[in-house]
Amino acid sequence: MQTLSVDLGDRSYPIYIGEGLLNQPELLLNHIQGRQVLVVSNETVAPIYLATIRQALSGLHYSEVILPDGEQHKTLDVLSAIYDKLLEDKHNRTTTLVALGGGVVGDMTGYAAASYQRGVNFIQIPTTLLSQVDSSVGGKTGVNHPLGKNMIGAFHQPQCVIADTHTLTTLPQRELSAGIAEVIKYGLICDADFYAWLEQHVEELLACDQTALAEAIYRSCDNKAKVVASDEREAGIRAILNLGHTFGHAIETAQGYGNWLHGEAVAAGMQLAAQLSEKMQWISADDVDSVRHLLLRAKLPVTPPAMTCDQFLSLMAVDKKVLDGRLRLVLLKKMGEAIITSDIAEQDVRDTLTDAGVSA
Repeated sequence: MQTLSVDLGDRSYPIYIGEGLLNQPELLLNHIQGRQVLVVSNETVAPIYLATIRQALSGLHYSEVILPDGEQHKTLDVLSAIYDKLLEDKHNRTTTLVALGGGVVGDMTGYAAASYQRGVNFIQIPTTLLSQVDSSVGGKTGVNHPLGKNMIGAFHQPQCVIADTHTLTTLPQRELSAGIAEVIKYGLICDADFYAWLEQHVEELLACDQTALAEAIYRSCDNKAKVVASDEREAGIRAILNLGHTFGHAIETAQGYGNWLHGEAVAAGMQLAAQLSEKMQWISADDVDSVRHLLLRAKLPVTPPAMTCDQFLSLMAVDKKVLDGRLRLVLLKKMGEAIITSDIAEQDVRDTLTDAGVSA
């Protein structure tokens, strides 16, 4: 097991990474302060792992909620099932919520914890690669709205993150690839050495090699933890973690949540961001080809779906990174270094989209 810390003063917490961690109940129990616990999972993950967690928590005042699986269910209506159970079983402010699942479960459980009785503890047990390297770390929680992704939420840090790499062996190939998109992101935005490592090891990640996965998860979480520690609430530098996301969120919203996986949309978004970065003369055509090649090797899409430029720009204008009416984009100043800018002309964005096959 490897352990690293997200350093946020009195809200600091550990991330545990390793194989078989779900069979170490003390990791979970050490971070539960009261006698009440509610486990939230979904109908895909619960049949595989919930019994293990239930056994670890025997002796506590235990409740559980099983949500439907999929991004399309990340809504306020579905969220109410968590509140209903908390209230039915009379959970108080000493309760701990446990998120057992992927990013949707983690985001919804975290938001329920942030808002129930104005804030209770929660623990992340992410079971997908995307959630282990990204959504479980950093305290972003929330739900989607038909007009925009993750527009309703709160910052609320977990007590700990338990990333058991063995859970990734049950992931469909498509879900594994979607997680690799977020892994590649860290190399592009702040860790050129990690990007070079990924070029050497991406096939091992696809094959679910446990050693390679543990290394990729550790380095991804380490990079994210450093960024979050310096800017917890995304007032500045933390926005670099959104490389590809402004384009990607537009794709997800236009296509309907769940039709494109988040990591797939981010992959296509990162390719667009790389092409726009080349247009700004910050990176080379060879760099753009390198990004494209690595994404393709990871079995990820590199072109957007059938959309129009106006659709893209309209949906991007609803993004959380819009500030005072100006769209802020995360681009690449060079490979391994991201930049946040509001100085990109709309025509350059349109040209990049049309170059990628988006209809004018």
